[in-house]
Amino acid sequence: MTAQFYISAAHKSSGKTTLSIGLGAALSRSGLNVQGYKKGPDYIDPAWLSKATGAAVYNLDFNTQTQQEIINTYQNHGFNKDVLMVEGNMGLFDDTDPNGLSSNAALAKLLNIPVILVIDCIGTSRGVAPLLMGYQQFDSEINYAGVILNKVANASHEEKLLAAVQNYTDFKVLGVMEKDSKLIIPERHLGLVPANESTQTAEAIDYLATKVKQRIDINALTETTNKPINWPAPGIIPTSMPDETVTIAIARDSAFGFYYPDDLEAMQQAGAELVFFDTMKDKQLPKADGLFIGGGFPETQMQQLEANSELRSQIKTAIKNGLPTYAECGGLMYLCNSIQWQQQQNQMVGAIPATIQMHRKPQGRGLVKYTETNNSIWPQKAPKQEYNAHEFHYASMDLKQSLEFAYDITRGFGINGTQDGVLMNNLIASFTHLRNTKSSPWVERFISFVRQKAKS
Repeated sequence: MTAQFYISAAHKSSGKTTLSIGLGAALSRSGLNVQGYKKGPDYIDPAWLSKATGAAVYNLDFNTQTQQEIINTYQNHGFNKDVLMVEGNMGLFDDTDPNGLSSNAALAKLLNIPVILVIDCIGTSRGVAPLLMGYQQFDSEINYAGVILNKVANASHEEKLLAAVQNYTDFKVLGVMEKDSKLIIPERHLGLVPANESTQTAEAIDYLATKVKQRIDINALTETTNKPINWPAPGIIPTSMPDETVTIAIARDSAFGFYYPDDLEAMQQAGAELVFFDTMKDKQLPKADGLFIGGGFPETQMQQLEANSELRSQIKTAIKNGLPTYAECGGLMYLCNSIQWQQQQNQMVGAIPATIQMHRKPQGRGLVKYTETNNSIWPQKAPKQEYNAHEFHYASMDLKQSLEFAYDITRGFGINGTQDGVLMNNLIASFTHLRNTKSSPWVERFISFVRQKAKS
């Protein structure tokens, strides 16, 4: 038997992420093997959940994955685990699709797992009952394991809420969390401060875990959601032959940490050895056949990045000399001449003749659709195929000269509203974030390109 449940809420900012982090840590520390998942394109919440559970957290995303790919991701990583916990995004029924085909509710039904509904109780008492009744009636196919009452003011408030739930609904109250400023992880830009950047990650998780153990009936939660695993063990994925191995240097530190774990796993399965380096502490770029710099918040580490001039110079020279390189968002920003933010400007790598300007409002945020131009340097999958991806950036890019681009944007913004993916030498650098899937096997294409250049 395995406990399987979906943590969602009536609306965003209800506290489901902090509860998920605390719950994941509490379950893991009780000796259970917890596998976490996050709905949608997101790097920050999964990183916190991963720190809490001690295991990689995988994204389930209707935009970039087929329904079968979502099911496969859930089952392959959930086999032989004690607890499978999915954290939703937005509210349970909220969706960009008017029919809710990519909502949290749709994902919970696809995976056939019960929902634990987190309710933000600020400003409500007896009114929680019609809210819960309405959610039940709106979609009778949703199986609710129970409710967690969050941000409760005091004992009197709790008493009124419990009476309303028990008198008017059949929801099981699994826990009551009081309003507590320490239960809020600081936010910036796109959500929580990233776990790889926060200096108090462990302390925050410890506090959340302690509060969850005190206020949520974990035994009742796992017993209510226990169900047998009725799918086969995942098959063994063949890897490339040893003589085809290439080395990929990957920036991973407090400035760059936006990587999908299954993308990195796909690199290894494609025959790549991954070597991680710190852009602020390491003075030498690791010897490698290719370079990958993912997203993050380099603007928050501008001074430290500028201070490591030795590494910046090596990266610039390597790219100029044709090292196959792929960079996303924060990585793109780092490879430009400089970043300007909060009346400060710091020098970056200078491989791309452009300056980055940070803004108060998003310059590109949400789903992306793109086709590849004829300039694209990676082995083609299918000419003019439209790919799904995503972007989250508050940065704009001021190009100092005309450059070629790899992508034509049909939805989203990219670099200039119509194009993305700067092409220079053997570099592709974009604001667009890719996800490795069957329809968009970017990892296979990138590693094939690296291998091709390593042999030439």
